[in-house]
Amino acid sequence: MLKALFLTMLTLALVKSQDTEETITYTQCTDGYEWDPVRQQCKDIDECDIVPDACKGGMKCVNHYGGYLCLPKTAQIIVNNEQPQQETPAAEGVGAAANAAATSSTGTGGVAASGMAASGVVPGGGFVASAAAGVQTGRNNFVTRRNPADPQRIPANPSHRIQCATGYEQSEHNVCQDIDECTAGTHNCRADQVCINLRGSFACQCPPGYQKRGEQCVDIDECAIPPYCHQRCVNTPGSFYCQCNPGFQLAANNYTCVDINECDASNQCAQQCYNILGSFICQCNQGYELSSDRLNCEDINECETTNECREDEMCWNYHGGFRCYPRNPCQDPYVLTSENRCVCPVSNAMCRELPQSIVYKYMSIRSDRSVPSDIFQIQATTIYANTINTFRIKSGNENGEFYLRQTSPVSAMLVLVKSLSGPREYIVDLEMLTVNSIGTFRTSSVLRLTIIVGPFSF
Repeated sequence: MLKALFLTMLTLALVKSQDTEETITYTQCTDGYEWDPVRQQCKDIDECDIVPDACKGGMKCVNHYGGYLCLPKTAQIIVNNEQPQQETPAAEGVGAAANAAATSSTGTGGVAASGMAASGVVPGGGFVASAAAGVQTGRNNFVTRRNPADPQRIPANPSHRIQCATGYEQSEHNVCQDIDECTAGTHNCRADQVCINLRGSFACQCPPGYQKRGEQCVDIDECAIPPYCHQRCVNTPGSFYCQCNPGFQLAANNYTCVDINECDASNQCAQQCYNILGSFICQCNQGYELSSDRLNCEDINECETTNECREDEMCWNYHGGFRCYPRNPCQDPYVLTSENRCVCPVSNAMCRELPQSIVYKYMSIRSDRSVPSDIFQIQATTIYANTINTFRIKSGNENGEFYLRQTSPVSAMLVLVKSLSGPREYIVDLEMLTVNSIGTFRTSSVLRLTIIVGPFSF
């Protein structure tokens, strides 16, 4: 009777024990693992990362499940995800490492870890834990590593359930895995927001180009926050794009504006085209004038059409305008002998110390002409035997804008050495001195050159 009563009480106790063990939380892990409170499961410890100088003697440290290996630097590791037939109990962890081995680069003299399982020490100071049971050695300088049973995995048991943190759920392998609320549709993001899954949770963000204002996502006006675009910015919902002013085009980066060379792309000039930043200008050849449309060239000038010169004046056309000069430029004691030529009579005593003749010439150049540049040639009109001619700038070169280079015994070239800006007028006296070889004869003549610098560089 007492025996039957004892068996009945024992049966009731076992049934009650099974009813109270429906939820089990595992917080203890085997050696080489630590508990992850977030994922609610055991995770491997990377000893190669936390143990200073884990391997000695030039060996390399290779992390493994529940421990690490010290292998030759020439060893290669191949991971085989094949699951073993049975799991290794934690109590047999150290002894299971006896088969770990590696082969050196020479193919001989392999370093084996067998025989050291009792101490768990591999040459170089590495500690091999239970998970090393899956390491196999090869003969071609590589080590094959088989993954052991997942140390975070709890043996499946339909009668046992694990308790997971918020945002996690139990998987079919009895581990806690993250719930993707965005995929499952269990989030509460608004229609104008984007759901971003996080570990154990989710976040609601505004799409690119929008910012959160209160509970709504509003467009960001990128054009109000310079400097996005080089010249012009056009805002669009959730984005923007850049535009350029006339004469420019958008570069490959879609932000910068670069100049369009109209002279190369679509030359509209009749004769000469010069590209400038954002536009272009046309120029005509010598003897032509730019028409009113600024594109074509016409063979006319102010002196041939309308001018304000008097009867005793002559009209001189230059680039960008015209000027009036006296038809008789001679001043006492000089007298006019031919057009623009004045001679001082020998019979006049005042002429003894003066140049024998003065010739008046006019020329025009563009503003900001490149230098150095040959602009005018002077040459003797009368050549005497046994004489020597020398040339010099007598006046009008106080600032050193010009240089006179003799090119032959009877000629010289006036060189512009400083850039000139117009409109401006320069009067330069070029003198030619003539002496005979015995020094009994000496004379001089002057060419008075009026240089008109136009207002434009074209």
